[in-house]
Amino acid sequence: MSDLEDWPGSGLSDEELDVAYNVRRKAGEELFARHMARYREMSEQAVDGLPGHPGIVYDEASGERLDVWGTGDGLRPVFVFLHGGYWMALSRDVSSFMARALHERGVATVVPDYTLAPEASLEEIVRQVRAAVAWVHRQGREHGLDPERIVVGGSSAGGHLTGMTMVGGWQDAFGVPEDVVKAAMPFSGLFDIRPITRIYVNEYVKLDLERAAALSPALLDTGHRCPAVFVAGEHDGDGFLEQSRLFQPRWGAGELMVVPGRDHFDVVLDLADPDSRVSAALTGLFSR
Repeated sequence: MSDLEDWPGSGLSDEELDVAYNVRRKAGEELFARHMARYREMSEQAVDGLPGHPGIVYDEASGERLDVWGTGDGLRPVFVFLHGGYWMALSRDVSSFMARALHERGVATVVPDYTLAPEASLEEIVRQVRAAVAWVHRQGREHGLDPERIVVGGSSAGGHLTGMTMVGGWQDAFGVPEDVVKAAMPFSGLFDIRPITRIYVNEYVKLDLERAAALSPALLDTGHRCPAVFVAGEHDGDGFLEQSRLFQPRWGAGELMVVPGRDHFDVVLDLADPDSRVSAALTGLFSR
C-alpha cells in the first residue's frame, strides 16, 4: 500500500477536487435530470416482457435483492451490473437498460441492489456486492445462469465496486474460486478512493484516509487478473478519467476505452446499443 498522503489529487485544493469529481455539477441539473429519466425509461423498456426472475433475496444478512433478466434455454453467461450513485443513490430499478440487448446476444443480466450510504458503511456495501457475485456462482444454475461465465461491470461508484470484486483476498470467505469473476468492465470507476475523503460525498460515506486506502482496488492484492475493459467518456470528470488511466496499466490485463462524445452519465447507456463499441467490447469479454 502506498503512503497514505500520496494519492491522486492530493496536491489539489478542495475546490479543484470538487471540480474533478463532482460530475453532477459539471453536467448541470437539467442534463443530469434528463440522464436519470433515460436510465429509468430505458430500463423499463428493456425488461418489459423479458423472461427473468426479479426480486430474489441474495443476501440473508441484509435482505437485499437482485433481478435476473434475459434467461433462455440452457445456462447463459451472465453480466452482473453494479449501479452507481456515489454509493448513496440509484437502485436496480433504473439499472437494467442493457438487459434486452444482452438477451438478444444470449447473455443474461443480473442487477443487485445494495444498502445505500449512510445507512450502510462502504465496507458493508462491498460485502454485499461480493455476496451477489457469490450468489450467482452458487445458485445461478437454478435460474439459468452459468456460474463459470460471470462478467462484472458497473458505473462510477459501481465501477469502484466492480474493482472490489476483481481483486483477490475475498473469495475464500464467500466459498467461491479465485477466478469467479472471469472478466470485468468498470465504467468511470474509482480505484483509489482517497480523494473522496475531501469532497462532499464523504458526508455520507464518512471515510478517513486509512479506511479509504483499504477500500481502494488500486492498492489491494490483485490476485487473479481477469481480462478487463476500463471505459470512460470523453467528457467525463477529470478525476474519473485519471482514475482509469492510472489503474488500467497497473491491472495489466485490460484495455482503456475512452468513448468520444460521451459524458460520465451516458457512456454506460451504450451497453443498450448492440452496435456500439462498448457493447461489442462487452460481448468480446465473454469469449475470452
